[in-house]
Amino acid sequence: MDFLVTGGAGFIGSHLVEHLVSYGHGVTVIDNLHTGNKENLKHVINQIEFVSGDIKDYELLRKLFKNKNGVFHEAALASVQESFTKQKEYHDVNVNGTENILKIAKEFGIKVVYASSSSVYGNPTKIPIKEDAKRNPINPYAQTKLEDECLAEKYAKKGVSVIGLRYFNVFGERQSNEYAGVIKLFLERIQQQKSPLVNGDGLQTRDFVYVGDVVNANILAMKSQLRQGFINIGSGNSISILELAKTVVKSSGLPLKPIHKPALEGDVRETKADITLAKKLLSWEPKTKLEDWLDKVISKMKIEAKH
Repeated sequence: MDFLVTGGAGFIGSHLVEHLVSYGHGVTVIDNLHTGNKENLKHVINQIEFVSGDIKDYELLRKLFKNKNGVFHEAALASVQESFTKQKEYHDVNVNGTENILKIAKEFGIKVVYASSSSVYGNPTKIPIKEDAKRNPINPYAQTKLEDECLAEKYAKKGVSVIGLRYFNVFGERQSNEYAGVIKLFLERIQQQKSPLVNGDGLQTRDFVYVGDVVNANILAMKSQLRQGFINIGSGNSISILELAKTVVKSSGLPLKPIHKPALEGDVRETKADITLAKKLLSWEPKTKLEDWLDKVISKMKIEAKH
């Protein structure tokens, strides 16, 4: 089969591209390399078509859609903090760009699986969060993700097959600072033998889900008979940021304590996914545990430091 991946040089997109290539699919990537990096695709770059371009470019997208069996839409600006100062740009890319994709998908009758976000829920009233919870974004980035969902609902009514996967906090190799980078930032500090920096009291909780599991959810959503809807993709567990910092320190064996910084604007207090629907509709569940992955990565860092 032949797929288009938008944002395919980014953190999640590049893992998705590698997976599709390993299964023998044809892959075209469009990425403007604003936050993505061609280096992320170095293992597969000769096996894909890479297009340096923008999802705001309607005519370019239209050309790329031809003869595709499906589109994985991962392209977005994703920094909560930056979204406060660049609201127009975030709307242009995340909302107008997504509408371009849905319009063309309607024209060609192509299924779209796209990256939505748990940030659409804002501060939930009930934990774990179910898909039918009230959507109440508390920052401009999250607002664009809600607008994308409204567009998905609108185009689904026009017959477009579109599934929005509401990612919780995705972690893994090649994570960018822009994308929920707390784990990456903690590991960088540990590598420099410095204490991890925690925003606020650190008691805010997050549901961390491994990038390989997220890729698997995308593939299953594309292959499924499901035509539309929104599905939580998380681990179903949560950990406080302070606890995470302590876990990283403990794995490192260094005599460090987390250092607290001021709280961030627009930072959600609590997240934890109810993943019942993903299990039921996609037969999906996460396989990689955060603690196991951290242990592996930190022990590798220790070995590299010795050499």
